[in-house]
Amino acid sequence: MTTDPFRAPTDAEIADAERKLGFKFPSAYVEFLKGGSNVANAVLEPAVILPGCSYLDIFEIAETAWGQMGVSKEWLPFIEDNSDYFLISQTGEVKHWSHNGSTSEKWPDFAAWYQQVCVERR
Repeated sequence: MTTDPFRAPTDAEIADAERKLGFKFPSAYVEFLKGGSNVANAVLEPAVILPGCSYLDIFEIAETAWGQMGVSKEWLPFIEDNSDYFLISQTGEVKHWSHNGSTSEKWPDFAAWYQQVCVERR
């Protein structure tokens, strides 16, 4: 049976991803996942928690970010672009991580990040 990795995940699939990653998703990120992870205006491709998505697989992205790029496991990479990441904390704060390391770009919550990066595209 083939599943669509781009469909909205179920609550059980989200809970399974949290368990596998050892990371409790903040409620705003869960809403983002259930809403289809739409960042089309921002020209970004969000990580996908469902199987079958190759380079957008959140588990592979997290493994690389945490294991090779020096990102703390307190931050979940939910978008990867040429070894740069957007990361979210369990409290919902978002920050940008460059392939050169931590940056000063951060947002107090997922809604502020979404507004600036995805809606306003700046």
